[in-house]
Amino acid sequence: MQVAIPHSLGRDEARRRLKTRSHTIAEAIPGGMAQVATEWPSEDRMTLSITAMGQTVAGHVEVEADQVVFLVTLPPILEFLEPLVAGAIRQQGQHLLAAPEPPSKG
Repeated sequence: MQVAIPHSLGRDEARRRLKTRSHTIAEAIPGGMAQVATEWPSEDRMTLSITAMGQTVAGHVEVEADQVVFLVTLPPILEFLEPLVAGAIRQQGQHLLAAPEPPSKG
């Protein structure tokens, strides 16, 4: 499954945001029991391994100048969830690339 998320950040800023926020990916997975491992085998590729409920989902993210592309392989038992997973990836990907929230005044 491939999910592309367009951005206007440029490659360097998109990469920086992914690197600094990748630890939050597990928070987007319902149930709070997922384990997420990420690595950067090259400058513009982040690999992912997500384990939850006895299943492991592997994939990677390609950082491009105007989009990030999530490529994920679902195990056969979870293929029926592809539309749901694609939507979650799109939402979480946008969150990872979003501008930081300004400090609250108070």
